[in-house]
Amino acid sequence: MFKINPQCSYCEKEIKGNEVVFVKMRYPERKGMTEIKAFIQYEGQLICEECFNKKSS
Repeated sequence: MFKINPQCSYCEKEIKGNEVVFVKMRYPERKGMTEIKAFIQYEGQLICEECFNKKSS
């Protein structure tokens, strides 16, 4: 299988397990998704907590 290396869309920092992230994405039309990590990686924009807080301030 392919190895997914999630990164922040802004600072390109690698996202680790149990880290707080924010995802910007469209709500999916289909139902029954099983590979949520892959779906978020390819259809969403991951934002680390630090970048999200900088942008919100």
